[in-house]
Amino acid sequence: MKDIRDSEGLENFVEILYHETKVAKQLIEECKERNRFYLFVNSRSIAKRIKDITREITHAMSCIPLASLDISLGIREDIDRLVNNMRNAEFKAGIAEEEILEKIESGIQEWNVDRSYANKLLVSIAEVVGASTDRAALKKELEEFKSEIENLRLRKDKAEAIQMDQIIALLERADAATSLADREKKYLMKRTFLGNQPLEPLQSFYCPITQEVMVDPVETPSGHTFERSAIEKWLAEQDGHLCPLTSTPLDTSMLRPNKTLRQSIEEWKDRNTMIIIASLKSRLSLGEEEEVLQCLEQLQDLCEEGEMHREWIVLENYIPCLTELLQAKNGDIRKRALDILCLLAKDNDDAKERIARVDNAMESIAKSLGRRIGEGKSAVALLLELSENESVRDWIGNVQGCILLLVTMLSSADNLAAGYAKNILDNLSFSDDNVILMAKNNYFKYLLQLLSSGHEDVKIRMTKTLGEMELTDHNKSSLVEEGVLDLLLVLISRDNLEMRIEAIRALLNLSSLRKNGQEMIRKGGVRPLLDILLCHTSSQSLRELVAAVLVNLSQSTTLQDSGESQVLMLESDEDIYKLFSLINLTGPAVQVNVLRVLYAMCLSPSGTTVREKLRQFSAVLVLIRLCELDNLHLRANAVKLLYCVTEDNDDAAILEHVERPSIEVLLKVMKTSDDEEEIASAMGIIANLPDPMQISKWLLESGGPPIIFRFLRDGKNIGHRKNKLIENAVGAICHLTVQTNLQSQKKVAEAGIIPLLVQFLEVGTCLTRKRAAISLCQLSVSSPRLSRQIPRHQGFWCFSATPEAGCPVHGGICTVESSFCLIEAGAVKPLVRVLGEPEPGACEAALDALLTLIDSERLQSGSKVLVEANTLPMMIKLISNPPPRLQEKVLSSLERIFRLVEIKQKYGPSAQMPLIDLTQRGNHSLRSLAARILAQLNVLHDQSSYF
Repeated sequence: MKDIRDSEGLENFVEILYHETKVAKQLIEECKERNRFYLFVNSRSIAKRIKDITREITHAMSCIPLASLDISLGIREDIDRLVNNMRNAEFKAGIAEEEILEKIESGIQEWNVDRSYANKLLVSIAEVVGASTDRAALKKELEEFKSEIENLRLRKDKAEAIQMDQIIALLERADAATSLADREKKYLMKRTFLGNQPLEPLQSFYCPITQEVMVDPVETPSGHTFERSAIEKWLAEQDGHLCPLTSTPLDTSMLRPNKTLRQSIEEWKDRNTMIIIASLKSRLSLGEEEEVLQCLEQLQDLCEEGEMHREWIVLENYIPCLTELLQAKNGDIRKRALDILCLLAKDNDDAKERIARVDNAMESIAKSLGRRIGEGKSAVALLLELSENESVRDWIGNVQGCILLLVTMLSSADNLAAGYAKNILDNLSFSDDNVILMAKNNYFKYLLQLLSSGHEDVKIRMTKTLGEMELTDHNKSSLVEEGVLDLLLVLISRDNLEMRIEAIRALLNLSSLRKNGQEMIRKGGVRPLLDILLCHTSSQSLRELVAAVLVNLSQSTTLQDSGESQVLMLESDEDIYKLFSLINLTGPAVQVNVLRVLYAMCLSPSGTTVREKLRQFSAVLVLIRLCELDNLHLRANAVKLLYCVTEDNDDAAILEHVERPSIEVLLKVMKTSDDEEEIASAMGIIANLPDPMQISKWLLESGGPPIIFRFLRDGKNIGHRKNKLIENAVGAICHLTVQTNLQSQKKVAEAGIIPLLVQFLEVGTCLTRKRAAISLCQLSVSSPRLSRQIPRHQGFWCFSATPEAGCPVHGGICTVESSFCLIEAGAVKPLVRVLGEPEPGACEAALDALLTLIDSERLQSGSKVLVEANTLPMMIKLISNPPPRLQEKVLSSLERIFRLVEIKQKYGPSAQMPLIDLTQRGNHSLRSLAARILAQLNVLHDQSSYF
């Protein structure tokens, strides 16, 4: 085997490798120095040079006599593999690059490509080579590219320079290549030398077949020119395929484009179009409506013919004229002007900016958005074009009412117009100010996006916007449905204090809608808020906000649909205790809201449990102390909560902390407060207090009766707002009418309250009627001993005055003020009517009052009064109406009344069926009572022990 150093083939390879490496380095150095655009348009040439270098190296490697060299088999296989890979390697531009290069070649061949084509081509090249697509950057790259061409000329590389000149000419048609001022100057200079009258076409421009000016002229071998479509049709229709002028054989394959003539025709058309465009301007400004519309129609046709025409119209400074027409009274003129402006703005940033800079142009376009659908659609199409330009977007967002009209258009019946509006809003969403304006006009999409993924400062601004906005209930509901709660609940846990405050303020705004509050509770929003409230390091302002949110959440639980799963504000006793403890640990603003939270919780489905827990936490004592404070707002909320806490008849827990000073505090509240609800609550606390005997005494000692009486007299004309106050005032009267305190009863009678109680039987709420009946019952119990005996006559009867008529029940002389007599007060019939109430409590109270008329020896006289008032039918109806306690009272009273034979015979038959039904369905006690009455009615034997 040869030594590797003695191989001639290897030496040749090394020599070639050295040479080709040197060539490759030279190529690399050239590429480093060249402009990126130049490298791109030469990418095919560069790829070919790399391919040539690779081919030479590959050929040299394949000539190495590997078999004769002293190298391992593995190395030989590696070299063979490398040779094959290099031989098969391909070097060419990528697919995207090839497409752009083909467009460049096509653009050079089609010399009249428009500015839009050049713009897109320039941007595509910039994107492929990694250059910025900013206009200034594109212009810089293009200038550097031109410098490369000058260097080519200096190197005498004429062929390549010519090719590059063609590419430059193509790319220079792009906006970035020249300024608008340069193009305008060039255009005006050219137009100045054209004259004022259009030229007639030359004879050579006409097609011999159609006698019309040609668009795509083609030349035959004989030198004649025809319109391509016309000659192709002629040849297709003729059997002999002969030239129409020379009759020589002709085939379509023989036709060649007449580029020179085509260019002449185009130049003639362009000259005439320039003259027409210039001439229309004066007519547009001074003409009548009909003429203006004709000019606009002609302008629009020119715009639609080609981009160059649109460029000339812009350079002719039509834009101010067209924008002025947007203020015309004629809607057709406005719409046509909008359509033309839209065409001018298409793919033309200069035109977009010119439109935006015209005084009141943007305002006029925005006004058209709100007009009839055709004009509005044209306006939104124009705005969409304008919004593609970054500098113009600011103008759009700043136009008063524009974003509102765009948001309104989103719900348009015209899907295309709605789609345009959506795209404009998409384009405008780059600005935080625009996003806020959209939100203020009920479009929250981008605000929610920024709230989710924006920078910290942006999130703060968006949450602040949500907190400050006046949201409708529909807005609040929509925002929650779109997921805003999840975003805000994350933000309230951030360390950034400003962020937390703004997020909580936003939650405060949203949670004022009941269903939002419930949803927030379901999502676990209470826990982080409660933690902030309980944290001793939380600022006072933060605590106040949190407490206000908790008020909204608690109030959302007070009214819940029966079909929904019940939402609980706080589920653990510990949380209720911690919240209650804040009453003694925080400032007045937080205290007030904590009281309001607890008050709402007391009214929720779990209210009974909450009230019980509060009583266990000595809430009665704490709240009474708060009622003594001078802070009226705090006092009012403490009174309202205390009223709730005392509602459940938990006598022991209440009496433990209520004494005469407590009564005095409540009376003071009623005397000094202007808050009707606070007064009603204070009155309700007194009404709810147990131990009427003791309360009656304290009320008398504290001067309470006149205060309570005043509200009863003020409430004669009962309305919805006064119902609660009257209910509770009548409830307080129950303490003053207790039969063990005759002194307080007399004060009630002397103050004229008994007629009011009778009146409330007719016009009060169910609870008012119940309490009025209780008071009348208690007063009626005292009537027998207060009825004044009729004085016995002495002396001669013939000289005596007519004796006074005695009370039919009490036998003596009765008055409302002296004996509290129900008959004198006219209370019997109103009480009978209350027996027909659906509320059992009111029925029972009325029955108790009526039954005082048949107590003891007054059975016969009292029963007669009851019969006259038609009481018995009402009582018989109550036999079938639960609750059992009321039924039992009815049965017991009927058993006594039916001892009177006359009444038994009259009403017994009607009572029979309800009584029989009760013996079959009632409890043991009711069955026994019913059976005894049935025995009275001779339906059962007296000896029957079955019941």
